[in-house]
Amino acid sequence: MPDSLNKPKTVAILGAGPVGLAAAAHVLERGMQPVVLEAGPQVGHAVRQWSHVPLFSPWEYAIDKPSERLLVAAAWNSPAPDQYPTGGELLAQYLEPLATRTPLKEHIRTSSLVTSVGRAGFDKMKSNGRAFEPFTIRYQNGKGPEQLKADAVIDATGTWFSPNPAGADGLPVIGERETQDRIAYGMPDVLGRERGRYAGRTVAVLGAGHSAIGTLIDLVRLKEEAPGTEVIWLLRGDKPEKAFGGGANDKLAARGALGATFARLVMDGKICVETGFRVSHISRDSEKLRVGSGSGSGSCGRFVAIDELVVATGFRPEFDFLREVRLSLDPAVECPPDLAPLIDPNIHSCGTVRPHGARELAQPEPGFYFAGMKSYGRAPTFLMLTGYEQVRSIVAEIAGDHEAAARVELVLPETGVCSGPGPAATLAEADADSSAAGCCGGPAPEPTSAETPSGCCVADVKAKQEGKKGCGC
Repeated sequence: MPDSLNKPKTVAILGAGPVGLAAAAHVLERGMQPVVLEAGPQVGHAVRQWSHVPLFSPWEYAIDKPSERLLVAAAWNSPAPDQYPTGGELLAQYLEPLATRTPLKEHIRTSSLVTSVGRAGFDKMKSNGRAFEPFTIRYQNGKGPEQLKADAVIDATGTWFSPNPAGADGLPVIGERETQDRIAYGMPDVLGRERGRYAGRTVAVLGAGHSAIGTLIDLVRLKEEAPGTEVIWLLRGDKPEKAFGGGANDKLAARGALGATFARLVMDGKICVETGFRVSHISRDSEKLRVGSGSGSGSCGRFVAIDELVVATGFRPEFDFLREVRLSLDPAVECPPDLAPLIDPNIHSCGTVRPHGARELAQPEPGFYFAGMKSYGRAPTFLMLTGYEQVRSIVAEIAGDHEAAARVELVLPETGVCSGPGPAATLAEADADSSAAGCCGGPAPEPTSAETPSGCCVADVKAKQEGKKGCGC
């Protein structure tokens, strides 16, 4: 028998975050050869950008099983399973030891930016015999362009470095590019390394998901330490309470607590709320940024004058380097079509996405799979544990173990929010059919306080009724 038929499969894994390294551990455990390509100078490059952020999941949900087996063999001290790590602790106590103290260290190439993926000898148009040829992966590193061949490819590059712009239409608003020096995307470290940028300034946060809410909470804490700080929440919708989440019904306690904490801050007037605010243009006005909304007369005032803007409107996948790969994507969510009904907020609105694997993630290009956050396209509901289940199934399929690939080996914690079909952006960012009334422990409790914010800047009105200055809405 020719040696080439005895040679173990090579699996190229793009991205060395938690899911990419988990995929490599599964590949190694099944006797195949992983090659991990990471664009950043170290593993977990994206995680380093949010190292200050606590995870919703405790350690028991943050560690992949084959990865844990590799670490235990390297005399690793496992963290307490019920503790909640920050991104930095996830790196220091898990990802870095996994990448440097286990056999995976021989299979990881950092500072290796993938520039293109294709089939050896086949352009996208050519079909006959395509599936029998290896993939060609080209990447750039400090030595110049490099190339490798692989039998399968798992794209776990994530979406962190391609954030959505400020425009509600998905486009950068007029003036957004020209004012980049005053705009941050995602979740800046306002209490730590970027404190000097935000302390004592008027800061607006656009968005209603986890990143926006976490940033707003941190800005309120900053305001307590630096009283000149002013906090404004720019909300595209008209119902702030949708961002409060499942509270006690959320099986991930930290996620439920985040929503409850945020609700209290809003109802106490600590955050100035601008509802119905769809950013249409940004311009400089002397020392300030003038952020305007073109949404009509539904809220008080059509612009805010601020010092800094945080755009926390989600992320989108990057496909440019996959131009020669045959892909099938949902036209709205930009994820694998079979996955879309499980995570599209227009269909489902409950974050308890059922486990899924190789079957749902397969592409028309045999041997090519998306995994991790990128597999969710533009949907915001991803949990790390979901990614671990994805790569377990994908690697089993690549190895030819179709029975294991088809199994479900994961039960996800429920969110406690069921908002029903239709666009429902909640803190828990849900995904179950509203007809299943109890699918996540029932709907989130309705706020009972008469001071629950609705309309524009109720916090400002409330403050003025109490004889305070208010936030100047």
